[in-house]
Amino acid sequence: MFRFETLDVWRLAADFVSEVYLLTKLWPKSELFSLTAQIWRSAVSIPANIAEGSAAATIKDNKNYLDYARKSLFETASHLLIAEKQGYLKERERHHLYEKADMLSRKLVSFKRSLR
Repeated sequence: MFRFETLDVWRLAADFVSEVYLLTKLWPKSELFSLTAQIWRSAVSIPANIAEGSAAATIKDNKNYLDYARKSLFETASHLLIAEKQGYLKERERHHLYEKADMLSRKLVSFKRSLR
């Protein structure tokens, strides 16, 4: 087992990605290579950066990767809002994911602060 697999923040991020993938399956095929692909990339980057940071040689590098993960989370939140404006997501679906994103953002900040 890799270290990142034991991290609650990584598991939350991976679950968030699964929810994003589930909702985007219903989006128009015309978006497959644009908004859908962009949100997949930004969402997958969240747990990927957490994992990458867990293997960093220094705490500073690990913290940088956690910052990248949080930035990818914010990018994903932006894509969700755009998807709602385009009619691909219902407001309640976007709100549900926003709540998860907000919690994940707080967990990332908390985890980063805990590193010494």
